[in-house]
Amino acid sequence: MGTLENKIVLVTGGARGIGRAISLAFASEGAHVAFSDIELGNAADEALALIRAKGVRALALQSDVRDFAATQVVVDEVKKEFQRIDILVNNAGITRDNLLMRMTEEDWDLVLDTNLKGTFNYCRAVSKHMISQREGKIINISSVVGLIGNPGQVNYSASKAGMIGLTKTLAKELASRNIQVNAVAPGFVETSMTEKLTPQQRQALLVMIPMKRTAQPEEIAGVVVFLASPAARYITGQVLCVDGGLVI
Repeated sequence: MGTLENKIVLVTGGARGIGRAISLAFASEGAHVAFSDIELGNAADEALALIRAKGVRALALQSDVRDFAATQVVVDEVKKEFQRIDILVNNAGITRDNLLMRMTEEDWDLVLDTNLKGTFNYCRAVSKHMISQREGKIINISSVVGLIGNPGQVNYSASKAGMIGLTKTLAKELASRNIQVNAVAPGFVETSMTEKLTPQQRQALLVMIPMKRTAQPEEIAGVVVFLASPAARYITGQVLCVDGGLVI
């Protein structure tokens, strides 16, 4: 049986990309999976079918992570359906890239509100349930650019760096309640975001990566599952880079 059999996991942005890979990885370990996404359509239906095919329960909920009240509704629905929430993965995120001098206030606010405020919203809503349970795991999906920066991504880099600060502080606040809070910082992953790269941009990127390749979403998901597993019960406040050696 899986190492997380019958655990309840909530994944934000779980309908596609890294979020879907994370949801499927948890289902493979026997966890029941709820995921939220800003819109539910074919991608969400496909994700639900793939999760249920692994013999576990699944629930999809529409939610804009920027909306504080809507976040609480989602968490309450998951708690009602499954009676508890053992693991939270804050994965939902967006990019709106541009150089600082060309970046609009709207694009700054949208990225910070989605990536950073969204993480705050879900952490706050879920943590009260984990405190009453006196156990839980929170894994925040940050990025290597939150550690090293990246030209043209001042908003994204700031949001992901903020997630790291949130992770470390929340880990200290919740450690005495047997709740571990960690972050995963992926490098460049094969998703719809990297599909937009030109051959020249991709080659320039690979030069910086010692392993000379990008990651597959499943390689990020495996690290998330590890941090949620009993093997990581004495790890908290850490940032694990999954980046092929980009940040050394």
